[in-house]
Amino acid sequence: MLDYKLLNALAAVLEHQGFERAARALGLTQSAVSQRVKLLEARLGQPVLIRGTPPTPTGLGRRLLNHVQQVRLLEAELVEEAPSLTVGYRQLRIAINADSLATWWPQAVGDYLKHQAITLDLVIEDQDVGLERMRKGEVAACLCASETPVQGARLISLGAMRYRALASPDFLARHCPQGATAEALQHCPAIIFGPNDQLQHRFLDAQGVTGPFPHHRCASVEGFIGLAKAGLGFGLVPDIQARRELAEGTLVDVVDGWYLDVPLFWHFWRHGGDPLERLGHQLAQAAAHHLIPLT
Repeated sequence: MLDYKLLNALAAVLEHQGFERAARALGLTQSAVSQRVKLLEARLGQPVLIRGTPPTPTGLGRRLLNHVQQVRLLEAELVEEAPSLTVGYRQLRIAINADSLATWWPQAVGDYLKHQAITLDLVIEDQDVGLERMRKGEVAACLCASETPVQGARLISLGAMRYRALASPDFLARHCPQGATAEALQHCPAIIFGPNDQLQHRFLDAQGVTGPFPHHRCASVEGFIGLAKAGLGFGLVPDIQARRELAEGTLVDVVDGWYLDVPLFWHFWRHGGDPLERLGHQLAQAAAHHLIPLT
């Protein structure tokens, strides 16, 4: 029989990316957390962690982390039916893209979680790669662009987020005085969110630009738009996030009429109980007012 004190120690080490932070989260000493993980490995007869910076799970460790996530959800569902069983808030770990978190998602999820004893541990990942966190068993749910579910998981289609290539009028005047030609765009500094952000690449490819291009890297939604408004580069920005800047004229389209619709799907473990499915339907209702319907 599994010892959940040992499993929770493993989960804490992986979720907090280290033994010291896991110890603080659990209210234990670092030595105690280490001993629990070692005891778990001794009972299983094989390692569950690769000790590095940060620690990473073995194949078995990923399966155990996935199991812990699903048990937490099932416990939260049981508490709904028997409130006397509650022992405080349960934490729900979700991978989500930064643009959704900065726009429509908080209010949508808030309407549901106001009535649930659940706290969130949000893992910010690009919409094209967030599902990898579920494959590794690191999160219980994921909001991402992939429409292929992980084995043992389900998905709900939410719609699409529309992106436009935007820059300041001053930037375009300096870098594209004759218009946004492929030759001009090849040498225009872009702004990318992080190493997995491929939206700018897709825009440039659509304009006939190939090969490397100069770019700033800014892993901050506010900073991303700030750099664009300051005339330092162009970037792919959600239409719903730049409405004020577009109305004021501080940001304009690099190519008139061009946009990219990125689909979003809510992935959740099939055996995680009803809370994640209900949350998915809540998100779908909210997304209908903010996202573009998928055709």
